[in-house]
Amino acid sequence: MRDCPNGSLREAVLVWLAQNVPDSRIQHILRVEQMSIELARHHDLDPSKAAQAGLLHDLAKYFKPQRLLQIAQAAEIAIDPVDRLHPHLLHAEVGAVVATQEFGVDDPEVIEAIANHTLGRPGMSPLSCVVFLADTLEPGRGNTPELEQLRHASQQNLTQAVWLTCDYSIRYLLETRRSIHPRTLLTRNWFLQQAGRPASGRSDSLSA
Repeated sequence: MRDCPNGSLREAVLVWLAQNVPDSRIQHILRVEQMSIELARHHDLDPSKAAQAGLLHDLAKYFKPQRLLQIAQAAEIAIDPVDRLHPHLLHAEVGAVVATQEFGVDDPEVIEAIANHTLGRPGMSPLSCVVFLADTLEPGRGNTPELEQLRHASQQNLTQAVWLTCDYSIRYLLETRRSIHPRTLLTRNWFLQQAGRPASGRSDSLSA
């Protein structure tokens, strides 16, 4: 399926997803795609790139642990001890590999947005921020007051929304006694620091 023309890529991805992902997950993917488009437009980013990254973000979500580890090792993706305990955390970066190999996606910004959608990354691009936020905040996640506040924040300032969303995820992981990947903490700290800088700093460009 490499080198799909832009007009047929979405159709090819949807066919592939139907064969590899449960319908409930496909509905989530479509909601992430739509929210990514909306956030991209709101923040003057390329909506076509946001749509592509949103649609492709969970390609490897249902790969078995050994397959995730094997692809990650072959692609020379850094594997943290937490990844070895919980290989599903690799699905974002492995999904970026699959997007390239299966569908010929070669836009670095789209590939990075797919790879960063679960754990984030310090200094990630505005497009990566959009997909990262859409994955957690899409309407199917619920409508609690906290989620509604985070959705509002995502419309106002990407930098602030990323660290607030990291805090939300970290609280959940603590409450459920789950492992916290160090990159989640690094992402949270980086965006918190940027949000506290004057408007002329890096946070200004991320809240475009």
